Amino acid sequence: MSKKGTEWDSKNDPHWCPGCGNFGALRSLKESLIDLNIHPQDTVFVTGIGQAGKFCHFINGNILNGLHGRYLSNATAIKAANPHLHVIAISGDGCTYSEGGNHFLHTIRYNPDIVNIVHNNGVYGLTKGQASPTSDIGFITSVQRVGVYNEPLNPIAIAIAQNASFVSRAFVGHPEETKEIIKKALNHKGYALIDLFSPCVSFNRLNTYQWFRENTYYLDETHDPYDQKMALEKALEKKKLPLGTFYINPKPTYEQNTRIYSKDSRPLFQRELNKEVLIKLISKFR
Repeated sequence: MSKKGTEWDSKNDPHWCPGCGNFGALRSLKESLIDLNIHPQDTVFVTGIGQAGKFCHFINGNILNGLHGRYLSNATAIKAANPHLHVIAISGDGCTYSEGGNHFLHTIRYNPDIVNIVHNNGVYGLTKGQASPTSDIGFITSVQRVGVYNEPLNPIAIAIAQNASFVSRAFVGHPEETKEIIKKALNHKGYALIDLFSPCVSFNRLNTYQWFRENTYYLDETHDPYDQKMALEKALEKKKLPLGTFYINPKPTYEQNTRIYSKDSRPLFQRELNKEVLIKLISKFR
């Protein structure tokens, strides 16, 4: 990748179309990690299936590429096994909100200390442009020839209603603002959702860069992110879509609630295995 993160070099096969929002997303994430002095050896990137899942090909760090819709359970387990790691889970709106909808809901409930960046472009970009859970009503694709008629899923409203720990939305066309939102999520303790508007220039000619610029605005200082009712009202707005941090709900993380680190802060892999206890436990299931 080039230093700017907006184009590929001759040594790598292109995975994204020219102009894809993933280039801007990759650059903002890299710059956020550099600004916060987060090192590759201390970071794990967990990806799903789709164009966003190809992030792991272009970034230096520990990587696990999960099954379609199942990457959040991998991220939760990695954080539980070693809470000292920065765990960043990345995939698209199809992988997260459709195939992975159940995992999305229960990851919110479990509240692992991870950052979940969901590339939301309203279409299945990897499999040639079918409608996704966030496609607008009337959106025409090669499959939905008469247009989408299902109500689009609102991940921001769902996360707030489920008392998620941190809920935000960003747009890759605003790199500096996106970087600040990512940094805020990385500094948050608990599950942090970033619903990231990332245009698909090949298969979604409706929700373009220009469309997002004209149909979004940023939450200002009058918005109280600790007020769930206010956050939900903003999440339900449709005339123009708000960007920024909608909701912050500090609470114990999954790793804290399991209590395996209450007396010993060492990661599980650094602890000595008590084989006698393990054998005794296994014998109970025979």
